[in-house]
Parts: sequence; structure tokens; C-alpha cells
Amino acid sequence: MHRIIFLISYPFLMGLSLLPFPIFYLFSDFMYFLVYRVFKYRTKVVRKNLSLAFPEKTAKERKAIERKFYRHMCDVFLEMIKTITISEKEMKKRFVFENIELIRDFEKKGKSSILTCGHYSSWEGMLSIGYHLNEKAYGVYNKLSNPHFERLIKKSRERHHAYLLPRYETVQTIQQHHKDGHIALYGFANDQSPKLRSKSYWRTFMGVKVPVFTGAERIAKEHDLPVTFAAITRVKRGHYKASISLLTEDPKSLKENELTDLFTEKLEAQIKKDPSQYLWTHNRFKYKDKAPIQA
Repeated sequence: MHRIIFLISYPFLMGLSLLPFPIFYLFSDFMYFLVYRVFKYRTKVVRKNLSLAFPEKTAKERKAIERKFYRHMCDVFLEMIKTITISEKEMKKRFVFENIELIRDFEKKGKSSILTCGHYSSWEGMLSIGYHLNEKAYGVYNKLSNPHFERLIKKSRERHHAYLLPRYETVQTIQQHHKDGHIALYGFANDQSPKLRSKSYWRTFMGVKVPVFTGAERIAKEHDLPVTFAAITRVKRGHYKASISLLTEDPKSLKENELTDLFTEKLEAQIKKDPSQYLWTHNRFKYKDKAPIQA
């Protein structure tokens, strides 16, 4: 069944990826109409999330954010398909990095590092960072259930010098890289919801107490890896900029969860500046009522 679904979908995906950008974004406008106006994809989740994150805003203001978000989301998800065929020149033109020297300096010192970001703006575009580095760049991700799409995604990312690292193989892979002296950049979209555990770290995110992911911090401390943050933003339609800043060069010197707090505060500042670029379809606050009393 997986093969049949792939064989049916593949010609459509390739045709869409090859469309000239003006027609490509007209198709995105059409998808916005279907996804938002017709099928109302996850609108209940989006509205709940926006009301929790922005209780001070009026219903009209949240509605405006919602409409802008769905337009942006359709662009971003279709742009993922565009990476199958987009050229290196076009990719570099449409996704620009500022202060990339920070990571290059770590490379020169023979140090691997961690780059964090949220599901904000074009987080997938971060995978083009491999064009700008001498060492390999790895993006931590969740594997797809369809092995044919899995191969397609991995192949399309590797075209742009990005290598995918399955989430549940990350710790072991980085440990092996450390033993082998393999210098690399590890990219984490660090705002996903972790599985609930008795020792989960709880803190407020956009004013709501939730468990937060601490994997990047734990790996950074174990291997003494410097950590940076990518503030991604949309410059104009189809064009993005990622500004890289240092969170810490010495993670072991920070208190427990301090690095995670620094990341969260950076991401919150981005979201508050332009909420429409955050991935509100993700049920980020699903555990909000499960916080332990002592947390």
C-alpha cells in the first residue's frame, strides 16, 4: 500500500515542485482556500492555542493572526516540496543566513555545535545551512512511516548538503561522532512536546505551563557543545532570513534547565513579534492541565 500511495503521489509532487514560482504561489493560495475555508484543517486547535497564548487580544485580532497563519503555513509546507528540485543558487537566494561566522568559528576550533530553532517561519529552510559550512549539518527529525517518502525526503535534503538524523537515534549517533572525532552541526527544532515523565521539566511557554523539551541541553552538556539559536523570519513571500546568535559556548557552566530557558525566551520573543509565523496547528498545550502541583 505504501508503494501504491507513493507511485500515485510522486508525479504530482514532482510537477508541483517544478512549477515557476508565480504559479507555485497561486497554487498555494488555492490550497489556503481549501485547507482553511473548506476543510477548516485543525481550526479548533489553532483557535484554542491562540486564545491561550494571547488572552489579552480581542477575538478580531486573533482571527487576523489565524488567517495570516494559514496563508503562511500553506506556503511553508509547499516550499518543502519545492526543495525536491530547487537549485542551489535559488535556495541561497531565498534563504539567507546572518552571523554564520559563529558556527564557522567553532568548526575552525575543531568543535561540533548545536543549532536550535522553533517551528517558526521556514524552519525547514534551515537545512540549506550545509551550503555554508565545511562540516556536515544534521537535522533531527521524526521518521516517516512510508519508506518510499522517507527515501525521497532524505534524498532531497542531501541535495542541499543536509543529513537527517532520526530523533530516537540522535543520542547514540552524536556519542559515536564524539568518539570518532567527527565534527558536525546538529540542528534541533527544540519546541516540540516531550513525552510526559515524572521528571519532566515544566515551565511557562507563552504564559501556559507545559513540559518542555530538554534534549538539546542534555546533549550539549554531555559533550560540551556550544549552542546557538536561529531567529528565522520571513522577509517577503518565499524569502527568509536566519539570524544566528550564541546561547552559550560553555553549557556545563549553566544551571540545570537554564539553557532550555534561554532558548524558550528567544522563541517567545519571536512569536510575540509576529504570531502568524508560528506553527499553531501543533497541539503544544495539550498537557497544560497535567502539571504537577509542585512544578
